[in-house]
Amino acid sequence: MSRPSVHPVEAPPLTNGGAQNYGPRVRMKDVQGMPGTRGGLVLRLCQLAFAAISLCVMATTGDFPSVTAFRFRNCRVVSLFTIGDGITSTLTFAAASASAGITVLIGNDLNRCAVNHCARFESATAMAFISWFVASPSFLFNFWSLASQ
Repeated sequence: MSRPSVHPVEAPPLTNGGAQNYGPRVRMKDVQGMPGTRGGLVLRLCQLAFAAISLCVMATTGDFPSVTAFRFRNCRVVSLFTIGDGITSTLTFAAASASAGITVLIGNDLNRCAVNHCARFESATAMAFISWFVASPSFLFNFWSLASQ
């Protein structure tokens, strides 16, 4: 609701000690499915589930290993992917461990959780470890593929 600025219209009476009552505030950017909402979490979990089902269906076919799109013939390409995944998973684990150390320092050693956002730090640390847990199989499968050639 706007105040009369161009057209001389009488303003509505003020309520609640000078504050106008416009009803409950609603954020216009709270759209279901965006990150940070329950809908977004459900969408990401469904995405993970359908990707896993798709991979299982492809892997259970009889000619999956013989299809060239899913098989690397060049040993250099496999070793490049293996090295990249190994470095990425190692750095992710190191970052998650450092975050856990800082969270323990702030929460347990300094007892400063009231001043800092310990719950958010712990959630971020948990997500970092989950990210490492999800990235590690890529390295392990590539390493296994490299070793089996």
